[in-house]
Amino acid sequence: MVKLHEQILRDAHQSMLATRMRTEDMLPIAKKLDEVGYFSLEVWGGATFDVCIRYLNEDPWVRLNKLKEAIPNTPLQMLERAMNIVAYWNFPDDVVKKFCFFAKKNGCDYFRIFDALNDLRNMETPMKAVKEAGGHVQACMSYTISPVHTVEYFVERFEKLVKMGADTLCIKDMAGMISPQRAYDIVKGCKDAGIKLEIDLHTHCTSGMTGMAYQRAADAGVDILDTDISAISGGTAAPPTESVVAAFKDTPWDTGYDLELLIEIRKYFLKVWDKYRHLHRFNALKFDPSVTLHQIPGGMLSNLIFQLEEQGAHDKYRDILDETARVREELGYPPLVTPSSQVVGVQAVMNVLHGRYKVITKETKDYCRGMYGKSPAPIKPEIMKKILGPKWKDEVIDCRPSDLIKPMWDKSKSKLNEIDGGSLIKKEEDIMTYILFPQVGLKFLKGEAKAEFTSAQLPLPIENPLTRAMVKQSFPEYKQLWIDHLKTEWGLLKSQQNLKLRLMVNLTK
Repeated sequence: MVKLHEQILRDAHQSMLATRMRTEDMLPIAKKLDEVGYFSLEVWGGATFDVCIRYLNEDPWVRLNKLKEAIPNTPLQMLERAMNIVAYWNFPDDVVKKFCFFAKKNGCDYFRIFDALNDLRNMETPMKAVKEAGGHVQACMSYTISPVHTVEYFVERFEKLVKMGADTLCIKDMAGMISPQRAYDIVKGCKDAGIKLEIDLHTHCTSGMTGMAYQRAADAGVDILDTDISAISGGTAAPPTESVVAAFKDTPWDTGYDLELLIEIRKYFLKVWDKYRHLHRFNALKFDPSVTLHQIPGGMLSNLIFQLEEQGAHDKYRDILDETARVREELGYPPLVTPSSQVVGVQAVMNVLHGRYKVITKETKDYCRGMYGKSPAPIKPEIMKKILGPKWKDEVIDCRPSDLIKPMWDKSKSKLNEIDGGSLIKKEEDIMTYILFPQVGLKFLKGEAKAEFTSAQLPLPIENPLTRAMVKQSFPEYKQLWIDHLKTEWGLLKSQQNLKLRLMVNLTK
């Protein structure tokens, strides 16, 4: 038997719809999702916290609360970025511990914890904090392809995570590039090493190999697979839940899930997919085997496409993919997952638009200093010199990055209390929102945030400024076509008015 971890309420829409699915479109289907019998249901973490307060004007803590109330029987899971929590930089231990406590208190049962660089030092505090709060730790290794990331590399680190207190393990292939053979080898390697914990394989369909990889992982004894309800699956998202259930039916890996119930859930999310049509992307739906070279994960890929469109640089897309692979090698083969994906991806964009390392971001400098953790392989000395200068060795740290950060909770609480007489703090979790995203969080807490749209306003029309629809991507000249269309309509209207005027004149003669 294989169990499934369902991601329709988090990773699916993060990969395909820019993380924009609103809570009011989740709750109506919650009861049926709870009836399936999933191993767990992913509803929180990743980019959802940021997007809720930045674009949706929703309180992420309230979302978690409501979903827990609506889904009482299925463990709810979040994606936790080790010392980054749900943000893009490191926090001190006191904040990480508080966050894990609040997340468990508000309804999160399982915590999928990963570090972008697979630096196990960064995973120790959140793993201990989750255990102390009574949660389940699913400890991850971020999967990537490089000379450093061998099967032995992954197996050895999984063994260490077992000793660190993990409850289950996860191979986190955020870019969807794991091959069938590598999936088999890593799972089998863990089983042969005597690892008794259940192993989960998380991946995306980006490369086109994922169905075969899931079968080979099952052959090797994988216990859990990650899927998305088919309406928002495939492409840069995960494989479709119903298809995996149907494929394993009457086999040793039969999930035992009710396919008819899953099809009912699919029908609901087909309507949701149509409602969010303004966020659809051709590139997010296609297979892209080149991911095995550039290794950019689905969520980053869809955001990259959007950002290039905004800057009028969509024609640089392929150049940036090639440059990303080059920058990644130069920076010591970091797995491309938040926040290292942003570090590498943004630097690659700067290199293409302005010349190689002519513009160097603060994040790239911090990465090279070791402020995100230890890179998997040494960074090339000539690159270190370009980025940090001739005395770059004096800039590099060798301790755990968070050891350099002073406790923040009490100071941040006092600071927030001084704003508007402390009226912004309605619950302790509001302090955490402010710490994680100081500027955006403060704006949200003040009630100044505005939602891009509500569910009731969807689907948006094509002329809406938020619409980044397929037609606009496929027809860059769309804007001019629309202007020409309006001119034609206006011309016809004027002609009709002139005709009407001439008829009136003739009739009065």
